Amino acid sequence: MDIDSRQERLLKRTFLDYTQMTEFIRDPLVLHKAQGLYYWDAEGRRYFDAIGGVFVATLGHGHPRVLEAVRRQLETMTFAPPLHGIADVTLDFIEKVGSVAPGNLKFVKPFSGGSEATESAMKFARQYFKQTGHPGKYKFISRYWSYHGGTAGAMSASGSGARKSKFEPQMPGFLKVFPPNFYRDRFSSWEECNRFAAQTVEDVIVNEDPETVAGVIVEPVGNTGGIITPTAEYFQILRDVCTRYNVLLIFDEIITGYGKTGSMFAAQTYGVTPDIICCGKGLSAGVVPLAAMIAREDMAEAFWGTAEENRAFAHGHTFAGNPLACAAGIAVTDEIVEKQLDKKARRLGDYLVAKLEQLKKHGVVREVRGKGILLGVELVKDTKSMAPYPELGAALKKTALKNGLILRIDPSWFAVAPALIAEESDLDEMCQLIEKSLVDALDQLRRGSRGATA
Repeated sequence: MDIDSRQERLLKRTFLDYTQMTEFIRDPLVLHKAQGLYYWDAEGRRYFDAIGGVFVATLGHGHPRVLEAVRRQLETMTFAPPLHGIADVTLDFIEKVGSVAPGNLKFVKPFSGGSEATESAMKFARQYFKQTGHPGKYKFISRYWSYHGGTAGAMSASGSGARKSKFEPQMPGFLKVFPPNFYRDRFSSWEECNRFAAQTVEDVIVNEDPETVAGVIVEPVGNTGGIITPTAEYFQILRDVCTRYNVLLIFDEIITGYGKTGSMFAAQTYGVTPDIICCGKGLSAGVVPLAAMIAREDMAEAFWGTAEENRAFAHGHTFAGNPLACAAGIAVTDEIVEKQLDKKARRLGDYLVAKLEQLKKHGVVREVRGKGILLGVELVKDTKSMAPYPELGAALKKTALKNGLILRIDPSWFAVAPALIAEESDLDEMCQLIEKSLVDALDQLRRGSRGATA
């Protein structure tokens, strides 16, 4: 799209996440409006939002129930003093989230974003062990190709090398194992591969000394690794290992939480209850920044005591538990529960998988994977070598925008997570745009290849 000199000047005063601005400014996207399943740019051009902005707009953009909840709260109170008290609507939010979380996960601490939630979970775990007779437990095991946030601790837990190497050295006490798909070509079955990957977690705990390991933090579906989708058995093995060695199992559900995988939380989809869940993004449908750390209720007992004992959780954020955000979170939760949108995600997911599988006819798709409506498509040069095809992803990123489609593309795969308000006809439109953009990208690459050899 075209931009004026003022917009160009302002773009040079900021930056987009993980984006080289010299490239972006050549063909920028400046958005002006969003409603339902669509964005409109400043020139009035419409874009189908296939990922809810960035896995955020669970109920689409501008959902009336959520907006009305925020309007009502605006008339009452927009901020509560965090060192002196708590808003009544924040208590309502805590109760609401606890009512939909699995097992005994009812201790809820609201935050403003996913990085805050994962960072707080790790600090919570370390302090918990210091106050329950295991002061040496401080290490965390996570996976390569994972992403747990942009703050220092969350980044240290992340396994996305290029995103963090610029800021090294990282914080100590963070250990990595490989996700199951790292080993997938070395085993005869996906199930066997997952068993091996899960076993490596126990191997690390044992060899590090269990009395030094506080937690294992994993995404139930790994986004930055290409929508990595382990088996339910994988998570059950992790659960058993963590229980055996008194290690906390932490699910980073910033992306997977709130209906996308076919249950309110992916923990319920997999049938495995962790000790802590971190959620965010879709929690407020993108209306107000909101996230939460949800822990076993009994763990909170370790933080109760006298003022002299100083056992209170030594952590806080100014906007944590913001009344406006909590009002939005309650409305989102009620809408998902009352309309059974998590169950709808299973039906839409089955339909969408079948549609995306049809892309295999183009000879560049290795696999369609994911849970519910959170799905990924892996791109390859051909289905014999299964070699990655990053050039295709780079081209697809441009053709998708040209065709009015917003996808999550990371060049050898792309992901979709349409809002839970979508219907089959909407998914048809989305998949038509995906296929057209993929064909256009392939045509561009083939024309470029012919030109290079002419």
